[in-house]
Amino acid sequence: MSFSSKITRLPRAFSPDIAQEIETLAPFAKGETRELLEGAIGSSPYLHALVAKEAEWLEGALETPESSLDALYAALPTQDTKALPDALRQAKRRVALLTALADLGGVWPLLTVTQALSDFADLASDVAVKAMISQEIQRGKLPGATEDDVASAAGLVCLAMGKMGAGELNYSSDIDLICLFDETRYDRDDYLTARSALVRATRKAMAMLSDLTGEGYVFRTDLRLRPDPAVTPVCLSMEAAERYYESLGRTWERAAYIKARPAAGDIAAGQKFLDTLTPFVWRKHLDFAAIQDAHDMRLRIREHKGFGRHWEPEGHNIKLGRGGIREIEFFTQTRQLIAGGRDPSLRLRGTLPALAALADRDWIPRDVAERLSDHYVAHRDLEHRIQMVHDAQTHDIPRTEEGLARVACLLGISVDALKADVKQRVEEVHTLTEGFFAPDASSVVPDAQKDRFDPAIIARWRSYPAFRTERAAAIFERLKPELLSRLDRAAKPDEALVSLDGFLEGLPAGVQLFSLFDSNPQLLDLLSDIVGTAPALARYLSRNASVFDAVIGGAFFADWPGATALTKEVSDQLAREDDYERKLDTARRWTKEWHFRIGVHHLRGLVSAETAGKQYADLASAVLRGIWPEVTAKFAEKHGPQPGRGAMILGMGSLGAGRLHATSDLDLIAIYDADGVDYSEGRKPLAARTYYARLTQALVTALTAPMSEGRLYEVDMRLRPSGTQGPVATSVQSFKSYQQEQAWTWEHLALTRARPVAGNPDIQQEIEDFRIDLLARPSDAHAVKSDVADMRARIAEAKSPAGLYDAKIGAGRLQDIELTAQTAALLAGSPDRTVATALNAGVAIGWLDAAECAALTEAYDVCWRIQTAGKLLSEKPLDPDAIGAGGRSFLAREMGCDDITSVENLLSRSTSGAAEVIETLLGAHERKANDGG
Repeated sequence: MSFSSKITRLPRAFSPDIAQEIETLAPFAKGETRELLEGAIGSSPYLHALVAKEAEWLEGALETPESSLDALYAALPTQDTKALPDALRQAKRRVALLTALADLGGVWPLLTVTQALSDFADLASDVAVKAMISQEIQRGKLPGATEDDVASAAGLVCLAMGKMGAGELNYSSDIDLICLFDETRYDRDDYLTARSALVRATRKAMAMLSDLTGEGYVFRTDLRLRPDPAVTPVCLSMEAAERYYESLGRTWERAAYIKARPAAGDIAAGQKFLDTLTPFVWRKHLDFAAIQDAHDMRLRIREHKGFGRHWEPEGHNIKLGRGGIREIEFFTQTRQLIAGGRDPSLRLRGTLPALAALADRDWIPRDVAERLSDHYVAHRDLEHRIQMVHDAQTHDIPRTEEGLARVACLLGISVDALKADVKQRVEEVHTLTEGFFAPDASSVVPDAQKDRFDPAIIARWRSYPAFRTERAAAIFERLKPELLSRLDRAAKPDEALVSLDGFLEGLPAGVQLFSLFDSNPQLLDLLSDIVGTAPALARYLSRNASVFDAVIGGAFFADWPGATALTKEVSDQLAREDDYERKLDTARRWTKEWHFRIGVHHLRGLVSAETAGKQYADLASAVLRGIWPEVTAKFAEKHGPQPGRGAMILGMGSLGAGRLHATSDLDLIAIYDADGVDYSEGRKPLAARTYYARLTQALVTALTAPMSEGRLYEVDMRLRPSGTQGPVATSVQSFKSYQQEQAWTWEHLALTRARPVAGNPDIQQEIEDFRIDLLARPSDAHAVKSDVADMRARIAEAKSPAGLYDAKIGAGRLQDIELTAQTAALLAGSPDRTVATALNAGVAIGWLDAAECAALTEAYDVCWRIQTAGKLLSEKPLDPDAIGAGGRSFLAREMGCDDITSVENLLSRSTSGAAEVIETLLGAHERKANDGG
């Protein structure tokens, strides 16, 4: 079926004299082609004029439209410079005519229509720019450039902005361009000469496109989106542009660059420039402050254009007016700015694809995305029909009956249907978008709240750093009534207010966070929970408020993904960063968010202390696996790849056992196998032993160094062979021989909990196999128990419990039970790492009975719950009097008790029972050790 025969829904002729006009303009037209022309030019003087000039070309083009356009595009770059302006104008007429007919006839959907117009704009800009660059080169005005440089426009690029950048041009669009040049292509001494030539070429190219001649014009060009257009040349260096955006760039410019695309000239250089602007456009944290900026822009447009609340379809501006195209674009782009820094899948230029992506990632409801998409298509179709009438750069619906009739005819509907459809769509767009930009909020604090809370505390908030800008203070004033209302429902409102005060006092800035709360009121519930229950977590939040971003990300309350999925996620995020320090900061930011998630889930009772401990360990393991390749790659840049087989990291202590709490450090051992290779091969080779020692130090630095996002973890490497006296990295053979021949009993005890966590998989497996074999060898039970008894006595002498709630230190508490469990595992030759499995292994060999095992297991569980809750509630040793009513309530709930007294009774009873069991198991040996026997 031919192109023309596919056009089945062209409107019938508006003009009563159309038959005579057809005979005059295209007497050859017959059949379907004649019907097509009758429908098209009857309602549109613009199409009437196009047909008058291009009727003969159109007859053939209708049969093979794609090849006709291809021929047009192929011919333009071959045109002589003098003939090029007319050739471009003729090509524009033909592209516009063919596209309009395909549009009116329903052959091409909206996005195909706008892409076709945008593609031609790209080509026209490219041809014009390169023609003018060629002239400058021929005149010898571009230092060092030859005709070979024309293909890349001698480093000049036109960035397509706005609708052109998004592939969304309409029939009468200006094309918004930013023209830049790559200054690195020119010697410093030639810079000014080159810039002058490139500015001249830009001016000439834009004139070629926009000047009105007897053949019309190609595109009106607008270069005012460039940095500071009042004082900068029409073409400026990329370095100057980058400096401007880094220091002075504004939110509207960030929004503009969402759609930016290198369209003409040096495409590669243009893309490289856009890549450098990624941190400027896409902020690493959720950027809800952009909402207010976008809202302010909307209000300025309305004020400037005189668009008020009262409107009628006649004369309504479908682009800038109430409920128009721009409202949908602002809504979409602002959402992209908010979340696109964290989610690259949202960095899309087109409005419709971006709406779909926002729905896919749960940033907007799917039905809202679908309705706005439908309205956007309808608005753009209406915009096109308005412009088809006279080829005018207008978005106003006609006021006259004749104008309305023409537009309605081109849409294939009646005038009444047009008015009703516009009214319904505009109102729905306004309803769907207005609440996002200007939500209703009361800034009046009820009198009951004023009387309820200490006015002195509230009054001092304005002196805190977070309130130093009027914008931050204004946003918080909107939040304050709702926030105080939530605090009023806390177990102890006064304590919650004091905790909130500490949170606010510690915030370094307020606009971003307060905007986040303003747009997501559900976060106030979470904040009030935290300040009412866990002041320590509130203080942590004041230093790391960006972790709230994760709550909005969509999966905060989803099921735990597991260590494997976490490793992939962090690895993917690190891979997206080019700079090593940014990788380390990304790892810190990512880890904090997941760390916060675990804490919140624990605080709200969504996970138990046991589950939280496993999740903290999963997180640490994932971070180590994700960051190790980055550390080794960075180290290899200077010193070459790892000599021999490489290295692995062995997790010890709680990390090895797979159970951490909120403030755990990481016990690590680095083990390598140089495999006979003496030196690395790099710019600065190192001896193998030195190489791995420094590589290990690089890993420790990567984990512990204070950066803009803080630290990852504290690291303890004292469990390595020979402790602090030994090298920080140990060879496989040295590790094995030491464990077999020199290790003390406590080092074999530590090995019962060791677990490979990162590095070379083969070495990991080798060390694990060795560990299992070593532990399986028969032990001297008497010597082991004597050594353990001695260790226990030394620990008791060196460290005393900090009080009843010290769950770690003391008889029958965590450290004591862990030591007993490790002894059981060593005596039984068991490689299992957890306390429960180790104690069961002790039962299996008859060292302890089932009742003793149950008593130790219960006490360990009680102490672990106290420990994890305490680390979440307080930065200091747990003190029920200091954690407030909310903290005590959480602690009692965590322990399955009615009140804090019941918690104390449970802790005392279980630890006393455990201490008695351990005394039975090790007491005789301990007394003997104390007696010097």
